[in-house]
Amino acid sequence: MAEVTPNTVVTDTTSQPGISIISINRPTRKNAVDPLTAKHLYNAILAYEADAAQKVCILTGVGDTFCAGADLHQVAGKQDNSSPSPSDNLQAVNGRNLAPMGPSRLIVQKPVICAVAGYAVAGGLELSLLADLRVVEEDVIFGVFCRRWGVPLIDGGTVRLQAIIGLGRAMDMILTGRPVNAQEALTMGLANRVVPKGESLKHALEIARQLLVFPNMCLNTDRQSCYYSAYEARSFEDAMSHEFTAGSKVIATESSQGAAKFSKGSGRHGSFKEAGSSKL
Repeated sequence: MAEVTPNTVVTDTTSQPGISIISINRPTRKNAVDPLTAKHLYNAILAYEADAAQKVCILTGVGDTFCAGADLHQVAGKQDNSSPSPSDNLQAVNGRNLAPMGPSRLIVQKPVICAVAGYAVAGGLELSLLADLRVVEEDVIFGVFCRRWGVPLIDGGTVRLQAIIGLGRAMDMILTGRPVNAQEALTMGLANRVVPKGESLKHALEIARQLLVFPNMCLNTDRQSCYYSAYEARSFEDAMSHEFTAGSKVIATESSQGAAKFSKGSGRHGSFKEAGSSKL
């Protein structure tokens, strides 16, 4: 296991081939993120994107909490009238630059799964929204807890949350700041799986291994097209055109190989065991 920085963020790229496990490692602070942690988390995600051998990322927290948000002890230490400094990570949005919580301005270029235990609140909720899928433990609590402290959502909470669960449900969470448990999160689409306590990483790894089996170019093309449609498309026609153009490139490569496999009997009757291959 290679450590990005002691006691802050740890990245494991070796124990599970093709899978990067990035862990926020500040359990004594309930994995609250200070500016230094944010920078290392941002760099860890960028390193995952840049490593062609890594196909899926799992983002999690060490201990019994995913992330309690920004470290308010650090925020409280600043003078009320002091101007933000570069070390606060409060620079304006400029493409894919560093955000207060680290990587939250990124649409990550490859799959991300969050394994969520305990609390994912305030900035921790925003970090969990970075993922494509959230595997949550049965006692998990989501919430915009920063509502009560006058701390706004500036790491994508108002952008991603409504895209994932719909405007009405997002407004309920954002305006009231109320806690949302695992079963309600599953009902609203905020959670994708609810698993027993202590098993979120185990189940996230099972999903990650399944994704490794599928033809990689096709998977990532469809994934990117969904994000384009959700956040960037100017119109329905633009989204459809983008989907077709990107998909056509896959048809010319992976699809012909996949069709040949199917014609020989692979993947019939809904079986996924032999239908895909990460080597395609």
